[in-house]
Amino acid sequence: MSIFIVLPILTLLMFDLGLTLQVKDFKLFLTHPKPVLVGLVGQLVFLPLVAMLLTQFLNLPAVFVVGFVLIACCPGGSSSNVFSMLAKGDVALSVSLTALSSIITLFTLPVIMEWTVAKSDLLTEAHIQLPIGKLIMQNIFTMLLPIVLGILLRKYAVNAATRIEKVLSKIAFPALVFLATVFFVQEFDAIKNNIGEMGLAVLALILVCIGLGALLAYIFRLRDAERRTIIIEVGMQNAAQAIALATSPFVFNDAKIAIPAILYALLMNVVLLIYTAVIRRTAK
Repeated sequence: MSIFIVLPILTLLMFDLGLTLQVKDFKLFLTHPKPVLVGLVGQLVFLPLVAMLLTQFLNLPAVFVVGFVLIACCPGGSSSNVFSMLAKGDVALSVSLTALSSIITLFTLPVIMEWTVAKSDLLTEAHIQLPIGKLIMQNIFTMLLPIVLGILLRKYAVNAATRIEKVLSKIAFPALVFLATVFFVQEFDAIKNNIGEMGLAVLALILVCIGLGALLAYIFRLRDAERRTIIIEVGMQNAAQAIALATSPFVFNDAKIAIPAILYALLMNVVLLIYTAVIRRTAK
């Protein structure tokens, strides 16, 4: 029954994301390539690498390795734009990164996850399989199409899109919290038995990636507003997408794989709320 909760919520969140996007958001790379490229490399390359290294260092069980890498392959959705605004970041950069990464991830995620699952120790230990074709189809129907529909609605019916987005933006965050809570309750025993190990791993992933975002911004001499946005975009992942892929009967069909994403959804928002509060207090 949980799949009838997670897929509609993911689709709704992606449609809401599309309502916030315009064609010009995909073109920022042409006029300001450096911060966009830094953000994309941090999200799509370094983040999965960090996750893989952490799973090796912490020697996580196979089922959690898959879930851990999965959440690292799902760049943040529209919530990252809100956090970027709260942290006085570059909102245009945040929106452009969200737009580009949401599309690019449709291609990078299957490749990375296929490689992760194909590792011999994961196959023999947990008998995990990944139907690539079904993963791609689910991403198309629950992510790509809702985003495209949202963009088209905003382009051709801007007033209607604005009214709908005002409603959806108010329920997007509660919907994510509700989704994480449902699976937290459903998998309470498994989470309780692994909370020390997995909680530490997830918190480490969040903090390391935030630090990585700050380091990349420093190395490439980005402006303060750009730096704050890169930190948020690299540190924030799309937990709803990871939970949907982990629990979908068409893909992994294993709620235990969703546990890292569930913990990530809960811890990520706490860490970023603290970060934005510190930024705003410092600015004052």
